Amino acid sequence: MKAVKGYRQGRKNLIKAAKMAIVKAGNYAYRDRKVKKRQARTLWQTKISAALKPFEISYSKFMGLLIKKNIILDRKVLADLAMNNSKAFAKLVAKVKA
Repeated sequence: MKAVKGYRQGRKNLIKAAKMAIVKAGNYAYRDRKVKKRQARTLWQTKISAALKPFEISYSKFMGLLIKKNIILDRKVLADLAMNNSKAFAKLVAKVKA
């Protein structure tokens, strides 16, 4: 019953409802840990794509060129570079395009 403290209505004090609430909460927590990672990756891709607009290169072409040039940076780092250090990102884009 400690696990359901703070739940609303009968889910906090009726045993059967409390058990079901705990099971459902566990299922949602497990599922949403995966969804959280998926959403973060989507956000990184969007940030990188937006930062590439002025350079007139698409996200997919940029990522393909990174692989061809053997530059190993993950999307999290690239998104951070694009948002916080635009000069370094511009140099990276120039290096990839060349």
